[in-house]
Amino acid sequence: MNPKVTIYINDKNTWTQELKLLRSVLLEVGFEETVKWGAPVYAHKGKNIVGLSAFKNYCGLWFFQGSFLIDEQKKLVNSQEGKTQAMRQWRFYTIEDIQPDLVKKYAIEAIKNSEEGKELKVKRNTKPILIPEKLQLEFDKNDRLKETFNDFSLSKQREFSDYITEAKRETTKQKRTEKIISMILNGVGLYDKYKNC
Repeated sequence: MNPKVTIYINDKNTWTQELKLLRSVLLEVGFEETVKWGAPVYAHKGKNIVGLSAFKNYCGLWFFQGSFLIDEQKKLVNSQEGKTQAMRQWRFYTIEDIQPDLVKKYAIEAIKNSEEGKELKVKRNTKPILIPEKLQLEFDKNDRLKETFNDFSLSKQREFSDYITEAKRETTKQKRTEKIISMILNGVGLYDKYKNC
């Protein structure tokens, strides 16, 4: 048992019982337990199979290649239609929702699929990055900011750009631009704090 997972579960006061039960089922199946992206992840032979997570209104399992699961019981949802391709989520709203034998069945099927090489490769976004006007104005004033931004991977550059352009109001766009300037200058990606946990 990974102590970081214990900490994660104990920090989720509302869902501690449910997470402990789900964890015990997954460990019984024989997964390797780790923490990635700030949450428990269960792997088999080095491949991520299922993640464990807690949110405000539910806790759940994330099957990384869940689109290949048969799901006769209709338990799985695609939580981000149009964005998520392979991943599927199973949500639990109470401890009574958790059927350990059924969870185990899905987990074993997911391992089998992994061993058979069933995997949907992520399609990388190849669209050119559109630098938001507010960020471009900052680049025009500060060469170092632009150079540091260009040192980031394309995916991190896209995260910064999207973060600004997805804001609806001009004031929010301005605040977001101001927020990321110091992050860029310090070489910190927008979502780095959620990674490498």
